[in-house]
Amino acid sequence: MAKIDAFFQLMHDQGASDLHLVTGQQPALRIRGEIERIKFDVLTNDGLKAMIYEITPEHKVKQFEETGDVDFAYEIPGLARYRANFFQQLFGCAAVFREIPSKIVTAQELGLPSVVSKLASLPRGLVLVTGPTGSGKSTTLAAIINEANITRKDHIITIEDPIEFVHQSQSCIVNHREVGRHTKSFTAALRGALREDPDIILVGELRDLETISLAVEAASTGHLVFGTLHTTSAAKTVDRIIEVFPASEQMQIRSTLADGIRAVIAQVLFKRVDKKGRCPALEILIANAAVRNLIRESKTFQIPSMIQTGKKYGMQLLDDAIMELLNKGWISGDEAYLKANDKQRFRPFLKNPPTDFTEA
Repeated sequence: MAKIDAFFQLMHDQGASDLHLVTGQQPALRIRGEIERIKFDVLTNDGLKAMIYEITPEHKVKQFEETGDVDFAYEIPGLARYRANFFQQLFGCAAVFREIPSKIVTAQELGLPSVVSKLASLPRGLVLVTGPTGSGKSTTLAAIINEANITRKDHIITIEDPIEFVHQSQSCIVNHREVGRHTKSFTAALRGALREDPDIILVGELRDLETISLAVEAASTGHLVFGTLHTTSAAKTVDRIIEVFPASEQMQIRSTLADGIRAVIAQVLFKRVDKKGRCPALEILIANAAVRNLIRESKTFQIPSMIQTGKKYGMQLLDDAIMELLNKGWISGDEAYLKANDKQRFRPFLKNPPTDFTEA
């Protein structure tokens, strides 16, 4: 048993999402979105490095020594998997571990709208799950892939850095590929995937022009492609995809994206006030003919209005989802105000409405 495993056990017992180990500080856990210190000795650079190196693959140790930061995955059988980032900072080394539950939670158990599960049955197209770091994108995607794995008879390939949720093949064949371990890059894995008879491709992160271009191409050539981006709304997600391309190619990619896109889910996590735990609020865009037309004609600023009028397709605005959680008494007015797009709508729920300097 590695020395660091005791921290992972504590993390699991406390229901923490992340473990922070930083030179010169006590270890800390992120519990329900907030950092809490662990009563433990202050970590030294050499002590922390020795603790981390005990569980780090040898080639990743070499990469860290050369570059100053590295990602890898670590698993404790019967407990959980952990996504790790090990990096150098001003006072020495530091590491952050995100717990990936060994049990994949279904969309129903997560309380996601029914339309999210239906995305697993799409024959082809591009589905994007977006949001800030720690908003539950991977968990939502895992629930969708799990639904496909149970209900379809297809080939699923996941390309991640590192592998997070591990799906056991059920009705589908599932192959997991890790960047740096099983393939050189997202781009190389995507190129290879197109020759590996896939029906569904999960791209852990759409990071650059080439990866995005290949993902859009794969979606346009008969594959169902899932991917993530760090954007905060459906409209901004579409803009971000297009803006990655050179100006001379943007009209072409608008047309290709309009044909290929099927849905965008933008989500935010909230701390619950009625009980322990967190809950997501989702903005959902379903790409019907009208939405595709807006993308082709460079009118993405009209997407929020289209979402508002598309409720029969399962569409919803983020602020409407937040308001629903607020009315149920699940979240606080303060957090709703903080994370909403239209803050004025949530000011009546604040005891002491602040003067928002960003609106001055």
